[in-house]
Amino acid sequence: MAASEEDNHSSEVQVNGSENAEQSANGDAPTAAEMEAADGEQNGETVFELNVTLPYEPKQVKIMVNMPPIVSSQEAIHDVRQSIIELPGTFQYSCFHLEHQGKRINDFIQLSEVDGLVADPKLTLIQDPYTEKEARLHVVRIREIIGAAGDRTDTLHGILSGASLFDSVNAAAKESEATTSDEASDVAGYDFEAPGKLTSLLPATQEPLPKTIKSISVSPWNPPPYHLRQKGHLLYLLLTTNEGEQHHITSHVSGFYVNKSSNAKFDPAPRQAPKAHSAHSLLTLIGELSGSFQTSFDALLDSGNNKEPLATFQITNAVPASPWIVPSTSSPLVNHQSDITRTQEPYLIAGIENADTLRDWNEEFQSTRELPKDNVHDRVFRERLTSKLFADYNDTAARGAVLVARGEVAPLNPTEGRDAQIFVYHNVFFSFGADGVGTFASEGGDEAARVATGKDVMGVRMVNQLDIDGLFTPGTVVVDYLGKRIVGQSIVPGIFKQRDPGENQIDYGAVDGKDVVADNEQFVPAFEKLSKSLRVKKHAVWDKDGKRHELEGSVETKGLLGTDGRKYVLDLYRITPLDISWMEEFGTAISSPESNNEEGAYPHRMTVLRPELIDAYWKVKLRDWVNVQVDSKRQAHKSASDTTKNIENGSETTPEATESKDETEGAEVAENETTKPVEENKDRIDVSDFDFRLNPDAFSGQTPQTDEEKAEMEKDEEEVKLACKFLRETVLPELIHDLKEGDVGYPMDGQSFSRLLHKRGINIRYIGKVAELADGKRLESVRSLAIQEMVSRAFKHVAGKYLRYLPIPLTGSCIAHLLNCLLGAGLNPKPTADIDASLASLYSDADLAFEKVTPGSLRAEIANQVLRRYQYTVDPSWASNIKPVQLLREVSLKLGLQVELKEYRFSADQKPVDQAVPATNGSSPKENGANGHSTSNKKKKKTRDGSPAAVAATRAPHTFVPEDIQNVVPVIKEASPRSSLAEEALEAGRISILQGQKKLGQELLLESLSLHEQIYGIIHPEVARVYNQLSMMYYQLDEKDAAVELARKAVIVSERTLGVDNAETLLSYLNLGLFCHGSGESKLALSYVKHALELWKVIYGPNHPDSITTLNNAAVMLQNIKEYHQSRIWFEASLKICEDVYGKNSINCATLLFQLAQALALEQEAKPSVNRMRESYNIFLSELGPEDKNTKEAENWLEQLTHNAVALAKHAKDVQARQQRIGFRVSPRVTLGQTHPQPPVGQTAQAASGRDPANARGLDSRTIDELVRFIEGTDAKAKSKKRTARNPKRRGNSTSA
Repeated sequence: MAASEEDNHSSEVQVNGSENAEQSANGDAPTAAEMEAADGEQNGETVFELNVTLPYEPKQVKIMVNMPPIVSSQEAIHDVRQSIIELPGTFQYSCFHLEHQGKRINDFIQLSEVDGLVADPKLTLIQDPYTEKEARLHVVRIREIIGAAGDRTDTLHGILSGASLFDSVNAAAKESEATTSDEASDVAGYDFEAPGKLTSLLPATQEPLPKTIKSISVSPWNPPPYHLRQKGHLLYLLLTTNEGEQHHITSHVSGFYVNKSSNAKFDPAPRQAPKAHSAHSLLTLIGELSGSFQTSFDALLDSGNNKEPLATFQITNAVPASPWIVPSTSSPLVNHQSDITRTQEPYLIAGIENADTLRDWNEEFQSTRELPKDNVHDRVFRERLTSKLFADYNDTAARGAVLVARGEVAPLNPTEGRDAQIFVYHNVFFSFGADGVGTFASEGGDEAARVATGKDVMGVRMVNQLDIDGLFTPGTVVVDYLGKRIVGQSIVPGIFKQRDPGENQIDYGAVDGKDVVADNEQFVPAFEKLSKSLRVKKHAVWDKDGKRHELEGSVETKGLLGTDGRKYVLDLYRITPLDISWMEEFGTAISSPESNNEEGAYPHRMTVLRPELIDAYWKVKLRDWVNVQVDSKRQAHKSASDTTKNIENGSETTPEATESKDETEGAEVAENETTKPVEENKDRIDVSDFDFRLNPDAFSGQTPQTDEEKAEMEKDEEEVKLACKFLRETVLPELIHDLKEGDVGYPMDGQSFSRLLHKRGINIRYIGKVAELADGKRLESVRSLAIQEMVSRAFKHVAGKYLRYLPIPLTGSCIAHLLNCLLGAGLNPKPTADIDASLASLYSDADLAFEKVTPGSLRAEIANQVLRRYQYTVDPSWASNIKPVQLLREVSLKLGLQVELKEYRFSADQKPVDQAVPATNGSSPKENGANGHSTSNKKKKKTRDGSPAAVAATRAPHTFVPEDIQNVVPVIKEASPRSSLAEEALEAGRISILQGQKKLGQELLLESLSLHEQIYGIIHPEVARVYNQLSMMYYQLDEKDAAVELARKAVIVSERTLGVDNAETLLSYLNLGLFCHGSGESKLALSYVKHALELWKVIYGPNHPDSITTLNNAAVMLQNIKEYHQSRIWFEASLKICEDVYGKNSINCATLLFQLAQALALEQEAKPSVNRMRESYNIFLSELGPEDKNTKEAENWLEQLTHNAVALAKHAKDVQARQQRIGFRVSPRVTLGQTHPQPPVGQTAQAASGRDPANARGLDSRTIDELVRFIEGTDAKAKSKKRTARNPKRRGNSTSA
């Protein structure tokens, strides 16, 4: 929170319509609007000062506003009001209205609509009488502001959800800088091979915040009796000050006053003087009653100023990340405090009737979809509302799903079987993702039903993204929780309606299996648009009587005419064709012999192709079609060269797409052909003539009747086969090639691996094929990651089987035992399940089959699951080759486990840790011994805070005990669409910059950033991604300060929404380090790099192939701060990984040897320097030949290094000129003498930032003159160049994180 000077009579704030309450609360809370205000005059807006007169100190606030409102800041009176509420000097105001020239202004009109405001920009704040709702919300708000809200117990997202480590990393960096000398950095002595520390995943424990009051709660006398309600009494409160005095307070329509009540006597009348105290705001009243309040409140505000604002904002529009490793229950980070008001908050927020929380979700979704989208303002409002609505619905549905899974909600049909039961909670309809009524019996039963629900969410998301007029989808969420899959949908009006005899339940598509097919003509126009967008062909299907029906979509995709008159599309799990190649190979095609019962058979028939693959294949077909058209025009016209040139220019790919030309070339044609104005050239190709679509019902058991129909079906089936062939013979080999060449970022964990495969259109079932194709040393990391991912997914299915019907209190024992069998067999080869007998006796009908699981039986089950699901046979010794910490992380993320932080022993060789494990990043509070080796010999009452050794007398040591599984959070899949408006602005900005229109490009980028923040709210994964992309673009544009600022935000928002150890968060830290170094903050940059490397060790383990770039960057940073010896060590570490991955004679190694030779020269190690340069030269010579630029450059350096420093200086100018003339091209994996952006997973770093890789190859940035000066020690200290470039996201001039 921004500090305020209470003695000043005026405060200033910049107001913007997009700011949420929590943003405005912080004086340095950043939004793009700030830049727009600063540049308002250039853009034709009038920026002027609005004065608001207040009844109390400060007597006035000044607010800067833009007139007229620009696109991205539609400023309303409501926004001015919000700014007043959130300013530190005016916290006390919450119930008021604004007047202009004595006339009341409606809160929801635009500023531009207030008559005479420009001529007389003065508003007056008039306090209003309270209503009961406003009084309740005022109390909630004041509790939060004064830090009395305690630790809210979140029942959904778990322990420390939405936490950020950024403040801890920064504090550690500052501490290190204070303790080390000017010349030293905190990376000295860094151990590259040490295993990752789990402590690096938790924030540091911090000093407790100043306590402003002891407690404030709803009084036991609440609510007011009827007769007093008539007199304006709203609530009764109980306040205990820090001085220990207790006051009973009446909340009245006029404000708050101290009454005469005591704990034993009820008298809500005001106290008499001198003890009479009253105020319109509760905040003011508390200040009057407690002498120490103001001092402690100021201290609280100051402590808030020291924290990163983004790390403290409430997450409202996204699912906060739930960490998989959490502190022990005794850690100060999770200290559970006594707070009576915690139980009263639901009442304070929603009232006695709880009416505020019941919403008609379906009506809200559909009416939002029907909002106008004619202009930009309409689209901003509509997309903003959509984003908020989806966030609210996802939260409610996830909470309901957890309650359903825990048995807290009564089923509507209690007489049905468990899997067939349905529920309604908070107007959300819940069912299980299992085949409770036999719908999927022929497709694979429960397995098919489970997959169908996941595919349905993806289909709904795609339809939501397409935003087709007149077509509606129900709100859809899938939640995986303790082995159960629960689907939550908004209730479509009419879905449960009993139809008349002869009427179908469904109006379009299959009814009752596929026996009956409905084809209501009303659905054709909307489904036609949908099918065109999804590349789905209009095709024939046949019902059980052999009657032909023409459908626009898959027979499985259903249309329902709701009783509200809207057309709903349901069951979107089959929007793409079946992967017939897979089905025929593994015996699940309809034509295959019955083989589903065999050991290795694939478990279901729901194997469809991914939409990304269909898009890629469509682009290839488009390119082929264009080439045919070009050839035909060549033959038709002798002077076809001009035409050909025109078409080829249209179909040219962007430079970075060289490896995936097939995927992009056609798209470029389409884009150019459809967006360019029609030129006079009559020979231009019109791509609207191109139409390629696939039949989603090919191979699904359709029975064409006539020969013509059979021929048509055969043609459709052949096209689908070719698409499957494209996946296997083009897409998969291309992925392997890109990874092998090292041109793209390698995946780091299961999540980034899955995203990479999905982006390329590859289904997860092909991960076994990827493991088979990833042969050789170079792809070892890909292969081991693929095997780890298959094992963790198989374990998820095995664990789900045991957990699905297990009573909640026994799940901890089950999970701990299964983890012991998976990861702890090295410590105890015969683990036993630790079940509380007294608990088990309460659930006499519980199936405790997990007790019988042994390490051997679990490995066999996992191997069988891997074979069935991925058609991959794992090596019999796989269990001994797995990385235990990384596998624990993967299974925890997949199952939603929150595991206690301790040094887990995975083998008998690991020594037990006697001392306490530090609970946090950079602090070590005293806790129970890790792995339970208690330092006290006194026997305690069955406490196992430490681990099994605490009860060693009765039980052998186990890696995990039930108490280690502190919580399980739901894993949520949802269908919210992305903002098309914000993405259009971002793309337009990127294109403008590529075309050299820097100023226009930057304005569009700022506009996109503002749109992202408005539509999603600041704390959202999409906003984190746009911060990251923009930071890279600003860095390329040499706007270093802006790049650092945006990268810092990307880090914090990624941590809070994606996870502190997510692969994207790690890349954000690496980029932040790179940009800090570019801004002259090399020591701080190294702290970020070091933290990222620690994360890397936990996520992947040491020596990830992409860490070659990271270590290389760090070595360059160390050279920059004159730490030559450390720099050499980091170059050597980088070289070691490079030799392991690419081989000792690879060009990448030659490049690193070249740099290492320079580093040795800087250390004045002449002989080793010459030897390393000679090795580099020899590799270049043998791999590239004597005429290559790289070989010649290495030869020049070798000649100079063999002479002494004087000779080196003498020839410096000549060599420097030659170096500049010929350049020095290297692999993008490593660079010379300069830092290099980290490539995102599956992309080149240049592609991610939209730059041409041909121009981005690293040239050696240091001249030989500079090297000589380094060696002689005469180089002046690098001066940090201050830029005056505007910073798009920050007030003031703070640039360091």
